[in-house]
Amino acid sequence: MKNLITLVILCVVGHSFAQIKVEGVVKDSIGNPLELANVIAINQQTKALESYGITNEQGGYKLALTKNMTYTIQVSYIGMKTFEEVLSIKEADLTKNFTLLADNTLDEIQITYEMPVTIKGDTIVYNADSFNTGTERKLEDVLKNLPGVEINADGKIEVEGKVVNKLMVNGKDFFDGDTKLATKNIPSSAVDKIQVLRNYAEVGQLSGVQNNQDNVAINIKLKEGKENFWFGNVTAGGGVAPSPNDELYLLQPKLFYYSPKYTINIIGDLNNTGEVALTGRDIRNFGGGFRSPSNSSGTSINLGDNGLGSLTNLGNAQSIESKLGALNFSYTPIKTLDLSGFVIYNSNRLQTRQESFVRYTDSDLGIPDEEKVETGREATNQGLAKLSARYKPNVNNQLDYDILGRISNDSQDNTIFSSVVGNTNQLDAAKPFSINQNVNYYYTLNETNIFAFEAQHLLKDEDPFYNAQLVNDPNNNNAPPNARDAYDNTAASLGLNRDQFGYNLNQERRIKSNQLDAKLDYYNILNATSNINFTLGTILSNQKFNSNIFQFLDDGSFFKPTANLTDNEGNVLRNENDTEYNFSDIYLGLHYRLKTGKFTITPGFSLHAYGNKNIQFGETYDDNFFRILPDFETQIQFKKSESLTFRYSMQNSFTDVTNLAQGLVLNNYNSIQYGEPDLQNALSHNLSLRYFSFNLFNYTNIFAILNYNKNIDQIRSVTQFDNVIRTNTYFNSNFADESLTAFGRVQRTFGKLRASLGVNYNYSKNNQFIQDRRSVNENFTQSYTPELRTNFKKAPNVSLKYQYRVTNTNQGTNTTKFVTNAPSVEFDAYIWNSLTVRTDYSYTKQSSDVGPSDSFQTWNASLAYRKDKDAKWEYELRASNLLNIDSNINNGSNNISVFSSETFVLPRFITIRLIYTL
Repeated sequence: MKNLITLVILCVVGHSFAQIKVEGVVKDSIGNPLELANVIAINQQTKALESYGITNEQGGYKLALTKNMTYTIQVSYIGMKTFEEVLSIKEADLTKNFTLLADNTLDEIQITYEMPVTIKGDTIVYNADSFNTGTERKLEDVLKNLPGVEINADGKIEVEGKVVNKLMVNGKDFFDGDTKLATKNIPSSAVDKIQVLRNYAEVGQLSGVQNNQDNVAINIKLKEGKENFWFGNVTAGGGVAPSPNDELYLLQPKLFYYSPKYTINIIGDLNNTGEVALTGRDIRNFGGGFRSPSNSSGTSINLGDNGLGSLTNLGNAQSIESKLGALNFSYTPIKTLDLSGFVIYNSNRLQTRQESFVRYTDSDLGIPDEEKVETGREATNQGLAKLSARYKPNVNNQLDYDILGRISNDSQDNTIFSSVVGNTNQLDAAKPFSINQNVNYYYTLNETNIFAFEAQHLLKDEDPFYNAQLVNDPNNNNAPPNARDAYDNTAASLGLNRDQFGYNLNQERRIKSNQLDAKLDYYNILNATSNINFTLGTILSNQKFNSNIFQFLDDGSFFKPTANLTDNEGNVLRNENDTEYNFSDIYLGLHYRLKTGKFTITPGFSLHAYGNKNIQFGETYDDNFFRILPDFETQIQFKKSESLTFRYSMQNSFTDVTNLAQGLVLNNYNSIQYGEPDLQNALSHNLSLRYFSFNLFNYTNIFAILNYNKNIDQIRSVTQFDNVIRTNTYFNSNFADESLTAFGRVQRTFGKLRASLGVNYNYSKNNQFIQDRRSVNENFTQSYTPELRTNFKKAPNVSLKYQYRVTNTNQGTNTTKFVTNAPSVEFDAYIWNSLTVRTDYSYTKQSSDVGPSDSFQTWNASLAYRKDKDAKWEYELRASNLLNIDSNINNGSNNISVFSSETFVLPRFITIRLIYTL
């Protein structure tokens, strides 16, 4: 492998030295430079497009060509006659200028090749075939080839550092724009063009009066012949796992139908090889295209997530069984009405194992070091269904309605051995459901007056259940503290019956949330460069929270304990909760938008009338107040593909009902909390600076982001320890928390080599409160990620990446330093127009100044055969975890401890697959 990589690099270097530079200027007939003119060079011998260029603002272009070859040069520009000339390249660089003439007729010269990249206003259009090498199978393989486009660690698409929030196919939403479902399932053979839509406006009527710099969408244009026909593929496979009793299986149908009137997308997945289309977290974060009307109001209220928040990352499981069924459709019965929707069912079964060690660095706390071995079984069953309608009778009216239903049935059953607490069996289960409805109406009265009404209603019901069975010896209840069971003090505080051979501890919870979020916007267009926006909005929220802690005794009888804990004011805490929390926000907003030269300036503010009230066991706690929240944004558009944006906002954040409820809640067998009914809001200042430049003249893409955040009256927790068991409560801190993040990436293409460098700095200062002591936890992380990637059409390609990360943590008198070195390589080759070879390898080493170094590595490979690129059948041999590595290692630290964990992963899997392409 090493020799092969070296050979590829030498080929790239040799190819670069063999290149001849051709440059010049493209002008019109009166000598004005033409920006964004297209210049392409077609090799007359191979008839292939070898190089292309797009002129800059001075009309300049550059081409990299091979010496002693002959090319057809084509120069084109909208409204001009296409110019063509045969050019013989010798062994010296060449300067060649072109002059284009105006033309009102069709070009006589037929352009044989399309430009790989073109820019049309805010839209970047990539021609997929110009970047494909033959090894691509899915949309994500195509996107990885494109300059300026990245697939991040979560499988989401990023453009210019912004996460793409909508993906369409032929202008139709694909599962309401979910990018991960698209990248993992749309076949690469169907993709013709990728259109990146910057400053994307969801509603065309508002595109001229809103700032949409953060909105990026992608539209996939299908190749000719894909409309009115089913396309896609079906994959079936099997193999033998290391255990002789386990057989591997895989079935993945992915079928698509597109026509001007309706579309159907069907995705299925049934396997036990660990290839999961959607994780449990993906389903829970699947927003279904919903946007909160109050998103830019300055108010943030957290309704909480009381499902199983600890769902396992599927890359950290020893065995995985996955089922997915997804159907997406759209239908246009008449020109003015669009109907769409989807149904998704997802099911995962996992077995997990993790070994960890925690060493507490603050000796004054008296907490013993703890070793844990945790094995578990996890089952998730999740369903989503959505129906959407859009009625647009004319350009002045648009009415949207959406309804999304979500239901889950999740459980986790863990067995934990702790060197401190002993053996514990733990069960978490939840069957939450929610219904979300959305109504939007947009009305353009005339050229200067636009109205927009948006309303969203959420109904959510969550019912998490918890059970823990811990060891206990009732004979040592009266022994000295150091001779008792580790859980005895906690059991006494909870009021449990300690005369039992084990604690069977249970908790029922029920959280019902009902929220209305609505606003009415009025836009008045003052002139061609400015408009003013008035907003009247409200958020009305109601949450009800009930919980109950109880114990089953050895004889099976039910026991309801009475807690012996008190809060900071000496009030006795309950083992139950009965809380109702009502929140209201009525606000008026005013924003002015002005375009002047290169600047777009948008100052504004919102005036809020807040109301908070929570009722607990007959006692009422309320708080009503007014607040003005200013915000400001300015953008400098240096040129069409270069801008700098500054943004400031003040935000008011409110917590959910579980942090207000003053009764005890079990988060885990070793984590207990109780709330504070007098909790107030947290105020934050948020500043960001964003720069991006996309230069097709020298194939350079740059973006940089700087964010600063300061939280005032932040809701923080106070932690009390009894052995390794912690009890948390909440309060508004008088000490501000701060964070500063800087992130950037530079990417440039040199012939067949694309180089990039990503840099990330993150500094945070948080106040931590442990047993009535405050400590300041400072954390600084810096990471550097250089990458080199080749893009040969007829030769193997390799991607080399290296990540270097350093984390320094300062916890008062304790400091720790963690260093991560992670080189990785990906290799792919398309051989004899029939054989595809792909492999990837990564090595991760973690070291620190508080413990030994650890490392782990992964290696995967596949070999696929198809007769030619248009063949219907393909045969693939795929191997994962070729080195049969048992586990991954992770080290870290916080303000009171350093820790390490070893997570066991899937063993070596080898499968044979058969793929049929429609």
